[in-house]
Amino acid sequence: MKQVYLDNAATTPIDPLVVEEITTVLSSVYGNPSSTHAFGRKAKAFIETARRTVANSISAQPSEILFTSGGTEADNMAVYCAVNDLQVKHIITSPIEHHAVLHTVQAFCQNYSEVTYSMVSLDEKGNVNLAHLEELLASSESKTLVSLMHANNEIGTLLPIQEVGTLCRKYDAFFHSDTVQTMGHYTFNLKELEVDFLTCAAHKLHGPKGVGFLYVNKRLTVSPLIHGGSQERGLRGGTENIYGIVGLSKALELANEGINKHQQHVKELKAYMISRLQEELEGVVFHGEILKDKSLYTVLNVCLPASDKSDMLLFTLDLKGIACSGGSACSSGSNKGSHVLEAIGADTSRPNVRFSFSRFTTREEIDYTVDTLKEIYATQLI
Repeated sequence: MKQVYLDNAATTPIDPLVVEEITTVLSSVYGNPSSTHAFGRKAKAFIETARRTVANSISAQPSEILFTSGGTEADNMAVYCAVNDLQVKHIITSPIEHHAVLHTVQAFCQNYSEVTYSMVSLDEKGNVNLAHLEELLASSESKTLVSLMHANNEIGTLLPIQEVGTLCRKYDAFFHSDTVQTMGHYTFNLKELEVDFLTCAAHKLHGPKGVGFLYVNKRLTVSPLIHGGSQERGLRGGTENIYGIVGLSKALELANEGINKHQQHVKELKAYMISRLQEELEGVVFHGEILKDKSLYTVLNVCLPASDKSDMLLFTLDLKGIACSGGSACSSGSNKGSHVLEAIGADTSRPNVRFSFSRFTTREEIDYTVDTLKEIYATQLI
């Protein structure tokens, strides 16, 4: 049976060149980076080389890169630092943010009575209403953090990140953007982008799981989220995940080296799938933006024709060897529907499927998937 992987927004297959890099470190770099002997210094050198590589890839300074266990920790730390170190008393976010942000914001507001939050309004495609954002910023009477993701992980709608950054600076607000879905897929120049915190997870760009980074603008002074050691310049206690950090660095380096080629390849695949779905399945619609300049090119959220067995579609596709998602992988263990689709008023009575692509996805896999869907509906397998 053919195996097709179209759930790259959940995690990506690790690049073989990244595996080679990690294997080298696993087999030969075993010193503790905090040790002062030669073995420790060698390990420390690998970490700092990786830090420089990551910083250079986004036009940042090495001192602005803090390695974490992934995007969730990085998002948590951004909110934590804003409240605890930057005297933020109000947070502006949106109802379609990743739960790493939404749940963290809600927890702070529950535990600290002086901290409040508000939701910026969205249109039916998940676009942020910039006029409303400015109203919220202008009316805030305390230090404010704006936390809006660069691209939504379920529907792919892109945030005009430069415009939001400029608005935040205008009103002296801090700006955090979850860039987990876009890091390694778009070019970032943090010398020009007005942002205070950015987050990354290596496994979203063909790197290893369990590692990521938080970018912290050099103008900020923050304290650790995790205590217990002087690692990461005293900002994150605990022995560093050396092979994960090196794997992240290599994955980001590879992504940026071929970014134009990868973009073109995946954009063509997404456009091809949209065209084929429209041709083969009557009534299919798409959630979020699908225009190239407004949409994350690796994600396509599809509302398929109605069926009285909608809840069986993902299972049926899995039996046919096709891996995809009904929403965020982080919510897959929940009985609740997608908070993103609910927030934009999507039709949740019909099957909604997120297909997400990578540079390893092929046209043949798209054809197999669409042909399988056509067969499923024609033979009433759901």
